[in-house]
Amino acid sequence: MSVSAPPPTRARRWPLATAAAVCLLSFTAFWVAQRLAHVNMLDVMVYRAEAETLRAGDDLYAMRATSANLAMTYPPFAAVLFLPLTLVSVPLMRTLTTAGNLLLVVALVRLSLQLIRPGLSRPAARAELWRATLLVAAVVVWCEPVWTTLRYGQINLLIAVAVLWDLTRREGSRWAGLGIGLATAVKLTPGLFVVLLLAAGLLLWRRDRATNQWLRTALTATGVFLGTTLAMAVALPADSRRFWTGTLFETGRVGHAEETANQSISGVLARLMHTDAPGLWWAAAAALLGGAAMVLAVRAALRGDKAVAVTVTAFTALMISPISWSHHWVWCVPLLILLYDRCTRAWAVTGAVALAFASFALWWVPHDPGRPELDQNAGQMLLSAVYPLTALAVFAGYALARWRARGSRPGGHAAAHPVADGPQGERQDGTRAGVVGPRVPVGGRQAVAKE
Repeated sequence: MSVSAPPPTRARRWPLATAAAVCLLSFTAFWVAQRLAHVNMLDVMVYRAEAETLRAGDDLYAMRATSANLAMTYPPFAAVLFLPLTLVSVPLMRTLTTAGNLLLVVALVRLSLQLIRPGLSRPAARAELWRATLLVAAVVVWCEPVWTTLRYGQINLLIAVAVLWDLTRREGSRWAGLGIGLATAVKLTPGLFVVLLLAAGLLLWRRDRATNQWLRTALTATGVFLGTTLAMAVALPADSRRFWTGTLFETGRVGHAEETANQSISGVLARLMHTDAPGLWWAAAAALLGGAAMVLAVRAALRGDKAVAVTVTAFTALMISPISWSHHWVWCVPLLILLYDRCTRAWAVTGAVALAFASFALWWVPHDPGRPELDQNAGQMLLSAVYPLTALAVFAGYALARWRARGSRPGGHAAAHPVADGPQGERQDGTRAGVVGPRVPVGGRQAVAKE
């Protein structure tokens, strides 16, 4: 994976109004397609039931909702977050949820572009940023994780936007960390971003003996998470005690590990071993992969390559979680943008990864309440592991590219003291951190050539 120039000349061929029209047309077609598919928005109905249970003062974790008899699996703070869902009728709630998620698709694309190309945040580039945002959003809305998120009325896009909102704040922002802290209080997996922030922040502090944005954001996120969790312990003591001492460890409440929708390592191993409890095999694999991937992420952070660090961390969290439903993989959106921006063979690599996330291949295998995933053959196992295999391929490709870049430098070693990085992964001189290559003009701008 190498860094290339953005395609501003292509974006300029599309007037902003045209880009907006394309996005609106795509979103309208998406909305119609979802209605024709008779999506049930099952999860948002569960969220509403959780909020109603909270208002009634009943036991949150004894609640069961919908015809699927689904239980609450999030920390108690989530039920507080869902209280507004009880203020409107069910049909209006479903409409607002779909509309809100479509807006969150736009927000996710915009924040991803800001993370990957911080220069687009400058006032002079705002029109270009919006053109790219609308055009990319018109395409990525059709990826399976996004489609399924809207199908169920899930909160995955909200979680991703909250995390990226923090990680694209300006240097010194006192708000950075709020989004990650609240996201972790709702759904624990974003806590891995705190690990990234702490590790990178402490290593940078050790090198420079000065506080840095990574460390400040980590401390803010940790404080927000602890403050929110303690507030819930005071306001909802019984529910908090039950979640943190019992429900948290009952992974079976979420679903069966072998389900094809579970795209984590746990799911892959469960299907491979024909069991719903991969146990120590999953723990060992998660520890090995998680440790190796976080090393890649932290090293990218230390080079000032925040985009790679964040994307690798997101996919690591998805891989090592006991359950990562396919709709959790909305992080494919920043990944696709990053691949197109960085890869030498941008169209080929991005197209291959996009095909994995847009093909719905994991649903081509038998899946029903009879649990046929326990008896999959080799071909079915490959199809139902499409997201983890894609993530592993990206990790391996990135690690290989870094190894080759390291070996191609004089002496075969990276510089001991890299150029100081700016707040969003750009060096003080305007070049991209961790990039090898001459600066060349592209479309009237200075950009970094592909390796």
